Amino acid sequence: MMWGNGYWGMGVGWIFMALILVLVILGVVAMMRWLGLGGSGHREAPRQTPLEILRERYARGEIDREEYEQKRRDLQG
Repeated sequence: MMWGNGYWGMGVGWIFMALILVLVILGVVAMMRWLGLGGSGHREAPRQTPLEILRERYARGEIDREEYEQKRRDLQG
């Protein structure tokens, strides 16, 4: 029996080579996405400054005007 020398042996060999190539490409793409180098995907929202957070807290009613003004002065130096 000649397993690797016939038509089927060559066909299966090319299939395995193509499969390995696809796996390598998928591995590289996955590594790039994991490292954050991928072009597509979601981006994080920009971080808010402390003054923007303070304004939001005041707008939601979590702090009163006096506390807002005092903290704003502290933040602005």
